[in-house]
Amino acid sequence: MQYLVSVIDDKTNSATSDEMAAIHAFNDRLKAEGHWVFAGGLASPSSATVIDNRGAEAMFTDGPFLESKEYLAGFWVMEAADLDVALKLAAEGSRACNRKVEVRPFL
Repeated sequence: MQYLVSVIDDKTNSATSDEMAAIHAFNDRLKAEGHWVFAGGLASPSSATVIDNRGAEAMFTDGPFLESKEYLAGFWVMEAADLDVALKLAAEGSRACNRKVEVRPFL
């Protein structure tokens, strides 16, 4: 089963060089153990564009969908046998990036 592990932060580009080294080491371990699917960091919320095309024409709005103190700063998509494995891996990812994370299974 695949899980989305969202990294939650309240600053942009705030990872230290030690945190980045720990993240790279964690990513290498995910790959070696077969848990890696995909991962990435995201630009600041101010670079976001929200698009709503439910009406007669698409509306484009600069900025994030929600104003919030915390936001999605990055993510991992992981393959895990079950939720217990995903939670263990996510806890290790949280330690590596020194941020809170949220785990959600794909449907």
